[in-house]
Order: sequence, then C-alpha cells, then structure tokens
Amino acid sequence: MAKIGFVGFGEVNTPVDVIIRKCSAAEAALKEEGLDLVSVFPVADDYEETQVNAAVKKLGEEKFDALVVCVAGWIPTHAVVKVTEHYRHLPMVLWGLCGWYEGDRLVTTADQAGTTGLRATFEGLGYKFKYVYDVMGRKTKSAQVAEFCRAAITAKEMLTAKVGMAGYRDMNLYGTLYDGMSLKNKTGIEIETFEMLEIQQRYDKITDAEKLEIVNNRILKWNFTKPANKDAMMKAAGYYLAVKAIAEERHYKAISLKDVDGMKKLCGFPPAPIFMLLSEDGYTTVPENDSLGAVTQLMMNSLTGQLAGYLEFYEFFDNSVLAGVPDFVAADMVDGDTYTVLPATFGELSEGILNISKVKTGVVTMSRLTYKDGKYTMQILLGNGKTPPKWEECGWDQPAPQLSALEIEISDVEKFADNVACQHYIITYGDNRQIIRNLCSIMGIEVFEI
Repeated sequence: MAKIGFVGFGEVNTPVDVIIRKCSAAEAALKEEGLDLVSVFPVADDYEETQVNAAVKKLGEEKFDALVVCVAGWIPTHAVVKVTEHYRHLPMVLWGLCGWYEGDRLVTTADQAGTTGLRATFEGLGYKFKYVYDVMGRKTKSAQVAEFCRAAITAKEMLTAKVGMAGYRDMNLYGTLYDGMSLKNKTGIEIETFEMLEIQQRYDKITDAEKLEIVNNRILKWNFTKPANKDAMMKAAGYYLAVKAIAEERHYKAISLKDVDGMKKLCGFPPAPIFMLLSEDGYTTVPENDSLGAVTQLMMNSLTGQLAGYLEFYEFFDNSVLAGVPDFVAADMVDGDTYTVLPATFGELSEGILNISKVKTGVVTMSRLTYKDGKYTMQILLGNGKTPPKWEECGWDQPAPQLSALEIEISDVEKFADNVACQHYIITYGDNRQIIRNLCSIMGIEVFEI
C-alpha cells in the first residue's frame, strides 16, 4: 500500500501538549480518509535542531509518495525547510490547522502565521504543493489533503504504467496519434505496441475447450436479446484469451486494439466482446488505437477507481450532446447487473456481438488529455447524463439497435464544440474535477475547463 509522510510543526515556545493534541487529531483524520501514514511530530525550532534532525532521520527510514507538512502553530520558515528540502522531489501539502474557542474567547497558536510565511517560500523553491488551511467552527479539510495525496499516488503509479496497443493509427486518424518521448516525460506512461499477427498466432493455439469455457461461464451470462451465432461467441472467447495473455505477461493496465482496419478488416471479427470481457476483468479499454484516450483512462482509473469508459459524440444540441458508442461500454457504466447484447451487423461487416446496455445516468466528468504545439492540456467538462431520446445510427440492420448512450447536459455547448479535441472523451461518474486538477498540477499539465 502507498504511504504518505506526515510531519507536524509547532514553535518551541508553544505548549508542546497543544501541538501534539492538534497534530494527533490531524493524523487521525487522514487515517480516517484511508491514508497510510509515516508520521513524526512534534517538530519545533529548538536551537540545537534536535527535533528537526530527528524528523529527517525518521522520515528517511521509510518510502512515501507525498509529504503532508502540518502546521499546528507558528513556526519559523527555516525549521520547516530543513525537513522539506530532503523531499523537494515529492508532491507536498502545506496544511495549516486552526485555533479554537473557549467560551467567547478565540484561542490561536498562529497556525496561519506559519503557513503564510511558508506558502511563498515553497513556491519560490519550486515545490509541487497544495496549500490548505482549516477554519475555526468548520470541519477540518482533511478530505482535501487526502485528495491531493491520492493524486500524488496516481502520479507515482503512472511512472511505470503501460498501455498495450495492437497496431497503430486505425483508419489513419490524426486525433489518436501521440508523441512517445514527450508523453513519457510528462506523464511517465509508456504505450507499447504489439502486432495483430501475435494475437492471431496466439488465437490459433487456443483450444475449443478453452474457448467454450469462456462462452459458457462468461459470455452466455450476458443478456442476449436474441440468440448469437456460436462461431461469433467462440471467436470472441478465443481472441479475448489471446489478448489477455499478452496483457498479463507484459503488465498492461489498459488495452486498445486496431478496430476497423484491424480486427474487423483482417480478422473478420468486430472486437466489441473482446473489450467487454477485458472490461469485466478490470482493464480500461478504448478502441481504434486511441492513444491519449487510453492514457486518460489510466489516469482516471487510478484517481477514481472507475473503469473510465469512453463515449463518442454523435450530435450537438442547444444545451446538450448525444454521446454514445457503436460497440461497447465499460462494465461499470452499465445500468444493471450484466451487459445487454445483440448479435448485429453494420454495413459490410460480419456479425458481431453489440453491447446495447442502458448506461447509468447522473453527474459525469468528461475528460481528455490533449497535445498541441508541444504542450499537454487536460480538458475537463462537468455534465449531467440523462437517458437519450430514441435514436439510431444509420447503417445497422433493421430494426436498428438503440446504441448505448447518454444525452449529456453541459453548460456551454458552443464553447465545447469550439475546443473539442477528439471524437472520444473519457467518462467518470461524479464531480471529479478537483482531483483531476490536483494530478495535473503535480504532473505540470495545464487544465482547460468548460
């Protein structure tokens, strides 16, 4: 489990029992938020720097992903910096506690005297930090502190995270391209490509018995609106097992496949059920070699614990957008216990298993990492997803399926349309804007909000 450093400061002339009491309460609040802490307090500005040196020694015995600098009272800047300079490479939270009331009297240990003396210093030293201050009479802001720490944990996880991508640049799209060097430098994420030939070679070695086990125990448990072709289900199971074996061997957390010009054209098989099975296993998945879409999914998955599925745009309305999928949705986006699927064909493609599940409604955060002129920006958009009107995509066999979709109400459709970066955006439920901002501030990625 990831750990967070916690060091509590208070000036040498402040009663030590008060500093300990306040730091202990702050420590307990962070543990209640689910953080595993490496704690040291109280740390004062004693002339011999005994407590400062002891804090540096104790913190140095453990590994952690972020440092919470908890200011429980006035503290001279030098005493704090002599600890924090050892961790300038880590994200930090500068957290000022607050005073209390005794009857009609306000009692303070000058916590914000300490934080206001430190904030500009931290900024000048180039620290990556968030400043949080408590207010008397209100709930402590431990949740904000923990939220930033979780973003720091995500940033650390991304340094070794990998996307597995079969093929590259499906349909010769431009919006799904990426620059590998700058992406690694900015986020730490690596996109590894593997050939579709390898999928086929592994598929050819999978036995009918192995395929049948997946069909009987996984696929047939989906809600089929009409019977599916057995050959289609066996192909889905076989290709799924081939892709999953590659993902497990190479420790991929996200998967994208060459879709239209790959699986459909070369293998004669629409890959939606492959993605559906992988999604049930906890992988984040996006089609069409959508590089930065897959990277965005990894970030959102780590931040929120959701599978961060994708939706693409079909229509713009005055105050909303129609966002749906022509293939599959992530397992945790489904409004129900299992996928609802339909054997169907589109245009000249062979029959596939189409996911037509109803999508959960509610507040959603749409996000996408973008790259332009050498600079990365995270677009963030808050919306309200509601059940869409009856609609269809032209080209499906009649009666055409009602594709999985949401009508998403947003504050400024025109502004969004003027800045939209791709047909795919990543969906998480709830208002996740602040934790995304935290991650971007740690990674040095600009945020564009609509």
